[in-house]
Amino acid sequence: MSLYSKRGVSAQKEEVHAATKNLDKGLYEKAFCKIYADIMCGDEDWVNVMHADGAGTKSILAYLYWKETGDVSVWKGIAQDAIVMNLDDLLCVGIYDKILFSSTIDRNKNLIPAELLEAVITGTQEFFDRMKGFGVNISFMGGETADVGDVVRTMAVNGTMTARWPKAKLITNEKIKAGNVIVGLAGFGQANYETSYNSGLASNGLTSARHDVLHKTYGARFQESYDTSLDESVVYIGPHRITDEIKDGERTTTIGELLLSPTRTFAPIMKELLENH
Repeated sequence: MSLYSKRGVSAQKEEVHAATKNLDKGLYEKAFCKIYADIMCGDEDWVNVMHADGAGTKSILAYLYWKETGDVSVWKGIAQDAIVMNLDDLLCVGIYDKILFSSTIDRNKNLIPAELLEAVITGTQEFFDRMKGFGVNISFMGGETADVGDVVRTMAVNGTMTARWPKAKLITNEKIKAGNVIVGLAGFGQANYETSYNSGLASNGLTSARHDVLHKTYGARFQESYDTSLDESVVYIGPHRITDEIKDGERTTTIGELLLSPTRTFAPIMKELLENH
């Protein structure tokens, strides 16, 4: 069994796929997101897409960083993570504009004070305002915020995006064939729409990143930050504190800042490509 599996995580999501195997696959089975007919308006030339995702266990890293440093601003990055995990999935089917977003936040009120909740909500709108400057328009429609300490140890930040889109502008993957060129876009560095250096870690595999990088003392100090039913041999087995510094040339960054780099969106770039090429 892999270390990832021993931590209770499934990279392939076999059980999820099995549970959903009999559901409608939508209009285009090969498309990255499920695409439906235009249920909203009944126009056969348009489609509806609704997509849900979130920041995953990255919010636990934000919790640890906040506890160590008192820095509330990292929660704005978690808001961006939840958004971009949705937005850039929609990009995969060609959608980049006139999108609706609803947030779903579950927290343990005894451990997560109101100021952290406010940072997530404020960070959500700030990201949308920034994207608007690049022609990517997303409307924040509110959402659900629940105090469920019996269910959630710290805070879970998720969201749902909805769009109505013309069929003619969709990317449905049917045309992919041998000989096509694959162009990769870097997830690290600093894009002109980002405010700081990005490690490129995004929001996938953060359970491994947290346990493999951070020191065992975090398990002892913050039992709310992991599943206590796990074997101790897979819990926080790394060498670092979250405030340890990493030097790269003239730039000095902490381990926490690298792990918490907000997920990069490629929406401003893809908007230009899809509209002009």
